[in-house]
Amino acid sequence: MQSADSPGGILWSPDSAERADTTLTRFVEYVRDARGVEVDDYEELWQWSVTDLEGFWSSVWDFFGIDSESDYDAVLLDDQMPGARWFPGARINFARVLLDRGDPDAVAIVAAEESGVVRTLTRSELREQVLTVAAEFEALAVGSGDVVVGYLPNTAESVIAFLAAATLGATWASVGQDYAPDAVIDRFSQLSPKVLIAADGYTYAGRLRSRIDAVEQIATGLPSVTDVIVVQRTSTEHTSARTRTDGTVQTWHDWEAAISRRHARSGFTDVDFDHPLWVLFSSGTTGRPKGLVHGHGGIMVETVKQMGLHWNLTSDDRVLWYTSTSWMMWNMQVAVLLSGASIVCYNGAPTYPRTDSLWKLVADTGATFLGTSPGYLQTCADADTHPQAEHPLSRLRAIGCTGAPLSDHLYRWAHDEVGDIPLWSMSGGTDIAGALVGAVPTRPVRVGRISGRCLGVAVETWDMNGNPVRGTVGDLVVTRPLPNMPVALWNDSDGMKYHDAYFDTYPGVWRQGDWATIYEDGTVAVHGRSDSTLNRNGVRMGSADIYSAVEALPEIAEALVVGVEEADGSYWMPLFVVLHAGHTLDEILTGKICSTIRDHVSPRHVPDDVLEVTGIPHTRTGKKIEVPLKRVLQGARVEDVVNRDGIDDPSLLGFFEHLAEVRQTNYATAP
Repeated sequence: MQSADSPGGILWSPDSAERADTTLTRFVEYVRDARGVEVDDYEELWQWSVTDLEGFWSSVWDFFGIDSESDYDAVLLDDQMPGARWFPGARINFARVLLDRGDPDAVAIVAAEESGVVRTLTRSELREQVLTVAAEFEALAVGSGDVVVGYLPNTAESVIAFLAAATLGATWASVGQDYAPDAVIDRFSQLSPKVLIAADGYTYAGRLRSRIDAVEQIATGLPSVTDVIVVQRTSTEHTSARTRTDGTVQTWHDWEAAISRRHARSGFTDVDFDHPLWVLFSSGTTGRPKGLVHGHGGIMVETVKQMGLHWNLTSDDRVLWYTSTSWMMWNMQVAVLLSGASIVCYNGAPTYPRTDSLWKLVADTGATFLGTSPGYLQTCADADTHPQAEHPLSRLRAIGCTGAPLSDHLYRWAHDEVGDIPLWSMSGGTDIAGALVGAVPTRPVRVGRISGRCLGVAVETWDMNGNPVRGTVGDLVVTRPLPNMPVALWNDSDGMKYHDAYFDTYPGVWRQGDWATIYEDGTVAVHGRSDSTLNRNGVRMGSADIYSAVEALPEIAEALVVGVEEADGSYWMPLFVVLHAGHTLDEILTGKICSTIRDHVSPRHVPDDVLEVTGIPHTRTGKKIEVPLKRVLQGARVEDVVNRDGIDDPSLLGFFEHLAEVRQTNYATAP
């Protein structure tokens, strides 16, 4: 057995009683008894799930009780990508199934504020408020096929508004309030929404930040919006009728007044399996954000599978996933309610007033499952926090982590400082509103490894010739359809944008755009985006391996590496580093960085230059923008490759722009 100190070493392993007490084990017993499927281990179960798609997904449908909601004519028609048709004939409603689950008197939502204020909603209270808001929407002429949008923080109201829209068969989209008005309009205007739900402010890092001016700009910039409902978080009322320059009237309503004047709607509008549930937006880093449309049924069957078989959630669980309404993990957090578990909606900063504030919130709310990012774990490690020693975390039984590859040292830090519980790294994305690879509760957690390929997901890694590879880096692909793949891209009537985004490289095969390694035991490592591949002397490398080594150094806060193909055919691979306070990038530290990479990754990963920067620019969901910065360093104009509204701190782009100009000048004057 490998040591926990080595890559691939076991950090946590379930004992026989824990394995027996998982929903996954009960599912294995179910398919054996009901379907005659005999499997000896998880890999055999996965192989069956991707070979017999109809058998697997119909088993999910029945095992999780969806058979009581609707029949269907077939499981899968047109087994091709794109164009697969799932569960034709089914008539369902995502909100109805979600709200019908669980004990009516059990807590559904814990709404926590940074100030410490906490309120709860039971499942019966949530249902009542959803149906009441749905009645208000209906009074505003919202129906099936219309679009409702939210400019909201992560609060109970955002969950209620989304489920109310889904109740009517309307389509939902949301953006967090850290986005500027132009960025919001850029997304929402594509959808021609009828109603805008917006909070007049949100709390972050000790400040109540008014957003009413932004709401005014957004409402003005969306001519299709007839009504605006304002969730009041400041002391000012904003209700009135606004006459626009074209003479049309836009009416503003107060959230509390709107729901208090209505009686709850009596029921739900059933829709087809692939009827649009929500639109998720791509990051918009390199152009106008794409609108990814997901259906009621696809999200429902994927979510009950993911939450039940992979996260092992039951009605006893409470999930706190730190997220914003812009990120698909907010949608997944809401979908947790399908499992009967409760959720924590947190409006605030994870590091205020202390770096370990999120761990305190876990303890205070009794969360059993924490969802976070590698960035937050790195921040806690850098700040020398000790969550288990300083907070009562006895109810916490698992941690989920996504958004970027998880470095080896963070696996060890979490095990040492949080406890002997699984830390499940997951990878998937907005595109599928779910995970491709992730948690397997019956398997050990290994350093630097994702536990396995998710059930029903035919994940492979291919070489440049389209041949499957094992134990070495390949292009991550999905070779068979998934019910949670997008129904379509918004405003893509002929489907060409959808095809070109995912199926252009390998016809009929979904290309995710990640470099990954699938090991012989079925565990997986994701190395970074394949469109930001480092390719030195013909050897393809992932940036995540470098980050894992460098960001473990006590002097380094964050790093970014790119590989730049030069006009003269040469290759330049700089590493940009952000230093912790009190450190200087001198020859000694530069040497330490390079030797660390050489020793822990390989000599070919050692950068050509190490350059200090004040910060690394990210998308607003926290991903480093390697590809746009590479193109800037190759001479492209920032405006041509980066949408500044999609960047967390656009001012950081200036350094890279200036560096590119200096390099171009040096080339021009070189002999």
